[in-house]
Amino acid sequence: MPWCSGSAPCRIDWRPSRCLLAALLLLTVLAPLAVLASEMPRAAAWLLAAAAVAHGLWLARREWRRPSRSLLFTGDGRLLVDGDEVGDASLQWRGPLAFLSWRDAGGRRGRLTWWPDTLPPRWRRELRLAVGRLPTARTGPSVAP
Repeated sequence: MPWCSGSAPCRIDWRPSRCLLAALLLLTVLAPLAVLASEMPRAAAWLLAAAAVAHGLWLARREWRRPSRSLLFTGDGRLLVDGDEVGDASLQWRGPLAFLSWRDAGGRRGRLTWWPDTLPPRWRRELRLAVGRLPTARTGPSVAP
């Protein structure tokens, strides 16, 4: 259960979304139907439809097998992802979706997306407050030198 307050640490868990998995599986079914309904030559259409099914199943399987992640926003403004400190964290909202990105100690980019089924409204507010306490990422100058 996540908890958060003004200066206390805040822990939020991430898990793969069942809505995203359902959408991927639906697209896996609809993509080959769209290809077969097009005016492509039949041989090419069947090959492309088979490739669309294979790729869709691969994407759905990859998403389903993603491990759950645990984020800890500390009271002193640090972010720990699965116990490892990360930096340059930024949170963006696109309607009901939340996108969190960061850089780990090795400089690799990490990203998580919360769908409505994985982030209830109460936890949304906690995530907004917790990210607001993080130091802002350094950006380059906004104008030419």
